[in-house]
Amino acid sequence: MINLIYLVYGAPLLLIWWFYARRRHAVHHHNTLALEESRSAGLLEPASLHPVIDPNRCVGCGSCVKACPEQPEHHVLGLIDDKAQLVSPTDCIGHGACKAACPMDAITLVFSTTTRGVDIPVLNSRFETNVPGIFVAGELGGMGLIRNALEQGRQAVEAICEHRPRGKQELDLVIVGAGPAGFAASLTAKAKGLRFVTVEQESLGGCVFQYPRGKLVMTAPATLPIIGTINFKHTSKETLLEFWRDAERKAGLTINYKERVDAILNLQQQGFLVRTDNGEYITRNILLAIGRRGTPRKLGVPGEELPKVVYRLIDPEQYANQHVLIVGGGDSALEAATSIAEVGASVTLSYRGGAFDRAKARNRQRVEAAVKAGAIDLRMNSNVTAIDIESVLLEQEGKKIEVANQSVIVNAGGVLPNDFLRKVGIDIETKYGTA
Repeated sequence: MINLIYLVYGAPLLLIWWFYARRRHAVHHHNTLALEESRSAGLLEPASLHPVIDPNRCVGCGSCVKACPEQPEHHVLGLIDDKAQLVSPTDCIGHGACKAACPMDAITLVFSTTTRGVDIPVLNSRFETNVPGIFVAGELGGMGLIRNALEQGRQAVEAICEHRPRGKQELDLVIVGAGPAGFAASLTAKAKGLRFVTVEQESLGGCVFQYPRGKLVMTAPATLPIIGTINFKHTSKETLLEFWRDAERKAGLTINYKERVDAILNLQQQGFLVRTDNGEYITRNILLAIGRRGTPRKLGVPGEELPKVVYRLIDPEQYANQHVLIVGGGDSALEAATSIAEVGASVTLSYRGGAFDRAKARNRQRVEAAVKAGAIDLRMNSNVTAIDIESVLLEQEGKKIEVANQSVIVNAGGVLPNDFLRKVGIDIETKYGTA
C-alpha cells in the first residue's frame, strides 16, 4: 500500500522535477553560450545606462528577463546558475524595466563601467544642474532611449513650474533642442501656459532626424501633454517624425529652427541671457536638451575639407554605383555601410579598432553577411591618412592602401559639448559604473 502511494504521488513529482531540471539546464546552456559569444567578440561594455545585478540578492526568478522590452529581439538578460546576468551588454539601451520588475531590489542602474567612463552633467532629482535655473533632459544627461527622453523633458518642465518663480518682463523658459526631450518639454510648457521659446539648430527630431532613411526606431509607449498617449514600439524614422510634425501642428507649437545657441550668460537675479546666431533672449530658466553628439568628430587628415566628405547618412540611394568609404565602428557606421551596399555601391568600411564593441548584434551580423557576400570590403585596425578627389589613403597594420573613392561618410561620433557646459558653470562628472 505504501509503495503504491509512493508510486502515485512520487512519479508525477519526479517527472515535474525532471522537466524542471532539463529546462534549467537548457536555459543555463543557452545563456552561457550567449555570454561567451559576447565575451569573445569583445562586446562586454554597455553603451548606456544599464543594470548591475547583486548576486547575493538575486533569487533567479527571471522577472527582469521577462520585463526587458528588448526581448526577444535582443538577448540582453539571462539566467546563469540561477542568477540573472547581462549576457549581451551592448544590446542594453537603458530601459530600466528590469529594476522596476525585480522583487528583491537586486538591480542598480549605472552609467558606463569601471573601465570605460562617460561624462554626465551633475543633476539633482528634478534634472536641475548646480547652476540654479539651468536644467538638462534627455541624451545629454545620459538617457538615450526615446521614451526616457520624452519623460524627462516633461518632468523637467513640471519641476520648473513647481519650484522656480515665474518671470515678469523676461521669458519663463528657453528650451534648447527639439529632439525627443525638447519636443516633450515644449508641449509641456505650452500646456502649462509658460512664456517660452524653443530653438533648434537643425530640424525637429534631433538625433532621430539624423538617422538614415528607413531606419527602424525602437521606442516605447509614452504620454505627452496636449497630444496624449503615443503607442509606438517598433516604427521607422519617417513614421515617427511625421507623427511629431502632425503633433507640432495640432498643438500650435512654434519652434525656431536653424537657430544655434552661441552663449549663455548668467545675469544672477535677472535670470539668463541666451545669445543665438539670430538674437538674444532673457529668461528665468533654461532647459538643455541638446543631445550628446555635439559637433561631429573629424579625422583631421588632408583632404577632409573636400565636398565629398560628410558626417551622416541621410539617403543611401544617392550613393548607388559609387565607391564609398565609411569610417567608424558604431551602429551608425555599420548601418550606413550595409544600407549603401544594398543599393549597389562599392563599400569600404574602415575602423581603427579590432572589434565592433559598441554596435548592436543585428548590425554586426548584417556586416558579416555583407563581407562574406563580397559587398563590403572590411578594413579593421585601419586609419584614414589622406583623402583625394578620386581616392583615399588608408594605413592598416603598417601597410599603406589606396582605395578608389567618390564619397566619404565619417561616423566617428561627436565632440561632447563639455566646454560649452563648463563655460556656463555646469559641473560635469565622469561616471565609472556608478549611478
